Amino acid sequence: MNRTEEPLAGHAPHRHPVDTEGREDRRDRQDDARMERVTFTSRGVPLAAHLRLPPGFEAGRRHTALVCVHPGNGVKEQTAGIYARHMAERGHVTLVFDASHQGESGGEPRHLEDPGTRVEDIRSAVDFLTTLPFVDEERIGVLGVCAGGGYAVNAALSEHRIRAVGTVVPVNIGRARRAGGSPVALLEEAGRRRTAEARGGGPELTTWLPEDLGGPAEAGITDVDLIEAIDYYLTPRGGHPRSANRLAHRSLAPLLAFDAYHLVEELLDRPLQVVVGDRAGSFGSHQEGHELFARARGPKDLLVVEGASHYDLYDRPAHVDRAVEALTAFYARHL
Repeated sequence: MNRTEEPLAGHAPHRHPVDTEGREDRRDRQDDARMERVTFTSRGVPLAAHLRLPPGFEAGRRHTALVCVHPGNGVKEQTAGIYARHMAERGHVTLVFDASHQGESGGEPRHLEDPGTRVEDIRSAVDFLTTLPFVDEERIGVLGVCAGGGYAVNAALSEHRIRAVGTVVPVNIGRARRAGGSPVALLEEAGRRRTAEARGGGPELTTWLPEDLGGPAEAGITDVDLIEAIDYYLTPRGGHPRSANRLAHRSLAPLLAFDAYHLVEELLDRPLQVVVGDRAGSFGSHQEGHELFARARGPKDLLVVEGASHYDLYDRPAHVDRAVEALTAFYARHL
């Protein structure tokens, strides 16, 4: 299929030159799934994305499709891209994108993590897929990792073009932020900082993870999730130049007020697959995965991967393979 000169129907995707230094691009050339760089818009902001086509792709046939959603502090080349690649190899068209204000996508201020915007990005990704003549609009699912899993659930509450919801180590990012200190005090501080910005101060940035520690052990960090988050994002294991460990301070107020699972009992009638590890840490995906599963009222399945931590399910092949096996069976049943 040649789409170099002809834009996808309904959109005019901008195509980027292949980054020969990008690990994901080098890996794509060795995969069975075919990848194209595309751009779509969300609230007028251009979002950079990777569109993968499954082996045996036929332009004249309508395929199932998955929107893949990355964690907070992530980009499309990391764990969401790994799952997008695996699911494409198993027969789905997949679309993984950088959130607004992050990665290669547009949007100012940079490094903003706004839940409303993140959920709208998912809706816009569904919009984009519905314009592709080879996608079956009745068989579009979503697959989110970590905070991306929480956003995927939240989008599916009211976006019923999403037919099935897969989550890997899902985190309700609002709950996680509220657990990090006094929410009221944090909101007061957020207001003061936003006032300073309104009066001419530059956008203030904080970090997702502590830096310059000399190592978690030396810093007295013992929580498995925090140790492995540092190992994933801040080392060559999973680090990426565009995953900058920066968070716009004005993100804190909307994050603190967000509940990804509000109204799940009433509105989530979509089939749900939850995948968690059995090694629980402070980020809460083990507990929240069980809670989400218990609260959901539609068709649902829960996989607990033995011996896996939150971040093992980001990229450790043996654990990712277990998750992909369950997700493959889940989407085969429901898409």
